[in-house]
Amino acid sequence: MKQYKLKDNYNNHILEKLEKLRDDDLVSFHVPGHKIGRIFKELGYKSILENIYTLDTTEIDGTDNLHNAKEIIKDSQERAARIFNSDKTIYLVNGTTCGIEAAIMAVCNPNSKIIVNRDCHQSVINACILGDIEPIYIASKVCKKTNIITGVDVEETKKIIDNNLDAKAIVLTYPTYYGKTFDLKSICDYAHSKNMLVIIDEAHGAHLQLSDKLPKSAINQGADIIIQSTHKTLPAFTQSSMMHIKGNSVDENKIKSILRFLESSSPSYILLSSLELAVDIYDKYGTSLMENLLIYIEKFKSKFKNNENIMIDNNMDKTKIFISMKKLGITGYELDSILREEYKIQVELSNYYGVLLICTIGNNEEDFITLEESLEDLLMKIDKKKLLKDTSYPEDIPQKVLNPRDAFYSDKITVKLEDSIGKISGEYIIPYPPGISLISPGEIITQEIITYIQQGVKSGMIVSGVKDVNLEYIDIIDINKNYF
Repeated sequence: MKQYKLKDNYNNHILEKLEKLRDDDLVSFHVPGHKIGRIFKELGYKSILENIYTLDTTEIDGTDNLHNAKEIIKDSQERAARIFNSDKTIYLVNGTTCGIEAAIMAVCNPNSKIIVNRDCHQSVINACILGDIEPIYIASKVCKKTNIITGVDVEETKKIIDNNLDAKAIVLTYPTYYGKTFDLKSICDYAHSKNMLVIIDEAHGAHLQLSDKLPKSAINQGADIIIQSTHKTLPAFTQSSMMHIKGNSVDENKIKSILRFLESSSPSYILLSSLELAVDIYDKYGTSLMENLLIYIEKFKSKFKNNENIMIDNNMDKTKIFISMKKLGITGYELDSILREEYKIQVELSNYYGVLLICTIGNNEEDFITLEESLEDLLMKIDKKKLLKDTSYPEDIPQKVLNPRDAFYSDKITVKLEDSIGKISGEYIIPYPPGISLISPGEIITQEIITYIQQGVKSGMIVSGVKDVNLEYIDIIDINKNYF
């Protein structure tokens, strides 16, 4: 076959940008967990991945079928189940999003109820829209110093269970995006005593079983269905996740039937291969790599232990590091930009008070030395102290007038954002990341939320869910065309 030379100006905008990012040699404290592929090179998997494009195929003789796994995929999933202490593991190629949606719709019939932590990922609400399910919210606790959501209160959760005994299941986020945890086992035991299934969004906890110094995984705390983003904290490719099933209370066939609706009928073998690579690395090297990682993190934190100008939050999941310079008047959005532009360090996300770093077994000691030296240099450059003005995260759950499905399918009109106060939202308002909805379709828009969003956007916050990217307008329910 004739060989064609790729022209320098091949005008592929996505490829050009990705290649530039790769060649910028950024220090990665963001997902995916393989850290720009470094872990594959260091552990000897480079030769497998150099020509991975040649492994891109479809369901032919010898490749099996994800939606009816009988051979190689079945064997690989069974190995993953053994390694992760699961009774059944299902590979996902549409991220944890499709796993959450499938789990919810498999256990909840239309017009049923499900109990949900308010700081849930938007995929939970999407599942309620798709499945015509009524969400019952648990209020989230918020740290006043950082505006970080820390999870649910156990006793409050039990009260909501008692007041909604007709709910089919409870869905909780554990750990939170920021690495916060709570007494999950107590909630699982209580929910089971009331004949409720427990679904856990463990998108940010696929690594937890690698060390006793980390919180216990939901897999070992009584949850029935656990969905993990293997690509976030372990070295799989983006969009590669796993669903783990424990016990025999879950209808596995119903989950699989719904996954056929939500995932492609031609699942990517490259993504499936990356899941198997992640399992292999986890099994062979994970424990020792995690031990080293936790040592690097503790050494880094100790350098700033007595520095009053920088705050490093202590998370239960030590692999999540939150850094704040609010005592110097620097917002998290500004710190994010400074670290990237001046020191070539990319963090996972920023909020008003600080930045979140996601550390994985793909990071090495040099990453933390670079981070330490960069922060020390930055602190030396700042000669003026100016305490950052406080802002409050909206904690009150908005009044729900319509369930998410009814709101989604209702007629809507577009109004200016400031004119939407007191009206029923027809859209989401979601600071992203982490993708937690402040307002969902069907809820009353409040002054508190609009003020918080407008102030946040001025500081650098990114908001998704609203079709107007400039955040000047929002869709509300047209009460003249809908009869409730």
